Amino acid sequence: MNRSFYTIMAAQFFSSLADNALLIAAIALLIQLDAPDWMTPLLKLFFVLSYVLLAAFVGAFADSRPKGNVMFITNTIKFVGCAVMLFGSHPLLSYAIVGLGAAAYSPAKYGILTELLPPERLVAANGWIEGLTVGSIILGTVLGGVLISVGVSSRLLGFDLPMIETGIDTPAEAAILVIMMIYIIAALINLKIPDTGARYVAQKTNLIDLIVDFAHCFKTLWNDRLGQISLAVTTLFWGAGATLQFIVLKWAEVALNMSLSQGAILQAISAVGVAGGAVWAASRIPLKQSLKVLPYGVVMGLVVCVMAIYHIDMIPPIVLIEFDKMKLTLNLIPPYVLLILVGWLAGYFVVPMNALLQHRGHVLLSAGHSIAVQNFNENLSVLSMLLLYALLIWLDVPIAFVITGFGLSVSIIMILIMRRHARNQAEYDSLHLIGESKH
Repeated sequence: MNRSFYTIMAAQFFSSLADNALLIAAIALLIQLDAPDWMTPLLKLFFVLSYVLLAAFVGAFADSRPKGNVMFITNTIKFVGCAVMLFGSHPLLSYAIVGLGAAAYSPAKYGILTELLPPERLVAANGWIEGLTVGSIILGTVLGGVLISVGVSSRLLGFDLPMIETGIDTPAEAAILVIMMIYIIAALINLKIPDTGARYVAQKTNLIDLIVDFAHCFKTLWNDRLGQISLAVTTLFWGAGATLQFIVLKWAEVALNMSLSQGAILQAISAVGVAGGAVWAASRIPLKQSLKVLPYGVVMGLVVCVMAIYHIDMIPPIVLIEFDKMKLTLNLIPPYVLLILVGWLAGYFVVPMNALLQHRGHVLLSAGHSIAVQNFNENLSVLSMLLLYALLIWLDVPIAFVITGFGLSVSIIMILIMRRHARNQAEYDSLHLIGESKH
């Protein structure tokens, strides 16, 4: 990989780090405001709403100027969202502004890969990007949990500037201030991303034309035999992944007797598995064999179901490792193993699918437009699943039932996708044979 790729990776790391730390800080802010439990998953819903509503426009914006410039502008929007949350705006509204920046950031982040790299390097590049993104999710989630913890937040709140009243009085507010500094670091790195020289036809500016153009791109990808399979898998994965974030936090509270800061660390453990699976896929799966990983999605759903039957009281809390105030007990080993396994399976099957989708999108459409279509589908899935999850929480459905239904649904949908791929392959083989017989 060239130097430009590593600059992109650095920018993505810090931006994603701040996004994930901010989610934990925003949850803490909702708790501080005595918001109802069903409002917590709505944070993510408000975040991804922009991906759906602005899908027809962000692709054109990403292709209208150098991608590094787009990433700087959109990262600045994230900073503004973080700032208004700090100064009293409702967390849902503020996180929606951050989501607006993220929605416009994504087509540039992934689109620039197809401008920089040949198709045969896309799986490896996606493996690195996904691995690094997951690394930032791990550290961001842990960072958010650490920043709102009693020990760290008390030190942050104890730091005073002479003769300046900051108005920062709670752990959540102190955490948000630190996260704003991380967004500034990401923005400065964005300025170092070079212009790839890729230029596209002049982008439409008329609202109706943009929507019609997006509808054409949407139809093109879904009608493509390979595009529809990879799009279906990534759509399912991101919807399931976003929902699983909140399921893990609730599971940690109910089944493992953990606080929010402890649950955030537990959530990060599954991301360790995703990073491992992503890197393993990047080193093992070439683009031409990307569809062979589909069965791993079925297995992932079944492993999730196992979480539903575990409770921390099933195994005695024998201390295995103790360091300072940190303890690893025997009854935490099963949930750690389960979450790492779920993460590994997810990372292993989604990275090749992401690369295949980017390749098909680049061949059939343009970089920015194809990623915008991908984001629209994936985040429509996120919205649907989070709304369903929020409804289940509002109805007080036991978390064990939620987990079981979630896992089985993922496995069943993956089986249906595999059957669709088999039909597509049979049609292709049939047409190929007809063509050969004519010659």
